[in-house]
Amino acid sequence: MEWLAGTSGYSYKEWKGSFYPEKIKPDAMLGWYATQLPAVEINNTFYRMPARRTLETWRDAVPEHFRFSIKAPRSISHKARLHDCEDATSYLADKVRTLGDKLGCVLFQLPPYVRKDAGLLDAFLGTWPKELPVALEFRHRSWFDEEIAETLGRHVAAICVSEDGKLDLPTFFATTDWTYFRLRKQDYDDAALALWRARGEQSGAGRGLAFFKHEDEGAGPALAKRFLGIEPARQDEGAPC
Repeated sequence: MEWLAGTSGYSYKEWKGSFYPEKIKPDAMLGWYATQLPAVEINNTFYRMPARRTLETWRDAVPEHFRFSIKAPRSISHKARLHDCEDATSYLADKVRTLGDKLGCVLFQLPPYVRKDAGLLDAFLGTWPKELPVALEFRHRSWFDEEIAETLGRHVAAICVSEDGKLDLPTFFATTDWTYFRLRKQDYDDAALALWRARGEQSGAGRGLAFFKHEDEGAGPALAKRFLGIEPARQDEGAPC
């Protein structure tokens, strides 16, 4: 299984000295980051989509194998809550196409108070271009069932599982040939990282995205590197599935 791991965001001055060179300039951070890790989750797009020129700059700063995950604007996921979003999703899709093959995924994160609505999800995904990889992060437990899995699979959309301590993790299921994990704890030992690798690999997916939380000490990049280098836990060692 091919894994792409990184952090949620990259432009943190607090990481100078622990991850970035001490004297690195802000506009050199992404290029340096891409020499260390193969993917990044862009979170500031949740608040506002950048200008096309900014997307072009990101695209041109990284090598061909690098991938961006773009967090969709809250105007779609939190304000409209996926209702009547065709114009907004069309605008978003047009913007992210600027990244070309370096677009790894667009992530729509729903707020925790939004409960399961399979019809709404089906209608929303029906407006999303099939050629653009998309994932949904549900933060209410009602979404984790076979009906939602079938809907996601029919639209070739992935389910994003986030470990943040606020939601008891459900049994993981893959809905397409790739997986998406957001690992939100401040630290993970090797056993925990191996279990998460196993969780993805036992799903049968061919590719996985995993992103670690930003914190001031710069532990996120180190966790991502350890995740990429660790052997997955065997099923008889208690790997979740």
